[in-house]
Formats: sequence, C-alpha cells, structure tokens
Amino acid sequence: MTPERLRAFCLEFNASVEEFPFGPETSVFKVLGKMFALTALDGQPLTVNLKCDPDEAIRLRGTNPAIVPGWHMNKRHWNTVTVSGVPDRLLRELVEDSYDLVVAGLPKAERLRLDRP
Repeated sequence: MTPERLRAFCLEFNASVEEFPFGPETSVFKVLGKMFALTALDGQPLTVNLKCDPDEAIRLRGTNPAIVPGWHMNKRHWNTVTVSGVPDRLLRELVEDSYDLVVAGLPKAERLRLDRP
C-alpha cells in the first residue's frame, strides 16, 4: 500500500481527520479527537502505529515479523506495522480494527452518531 492510499483509507472512516500535533512529518488520524493511527507518510520503510486488542496484538506479533510493539506507544495496546511486510487486506483490517476500538471507547451517543453501535 502506498502512503497516498494509506492516507485515503484512514480518511474514509466516519468523522476521521488528519492532524499534525507532532510536526508536519507525522500524520495522526483521529476520530472525534481520539487517535487511531499514527504514521510518517514519507518514512522509509513506511510504518503505521495502530491500536489493537492486547491479546490480538500478541498473536499478531508472534505470527508476523512486520508487526512489533508500538514504537513510542503503550506496547500493550499499540502495534507498529511495517506496511510492506503485510498484505493490503490485513493492513486494511488492522486499520479498521484500530478505528473500531477507539470508537468503542466513545460515549454511546457518539458511537450511534458514527453509525458504529
């Protein structure tokens, strides 16, 4: 997946926005103020930090060398994924799972507004 496609995919989710709180080189994708993806789109290799269920995070790290504990993140809840090391389909699932985990932590009224009960 290219950096442009990763950005476009992250922005497809309801109420998702791209912000740059850490400087112009780091894209932070948020839903209603909560981060679900963080990446340096010009990074070599391209990596993205994604939120993950702790048990699933351990399983993913054990089965794919391109998925490691989140760099500069809470390593229990975040993974760093090297984009070129995973199939596009898996990357899309991981991004969507990250978004869904963040949305699940929002108040019920906001979840319903996002069409994600």
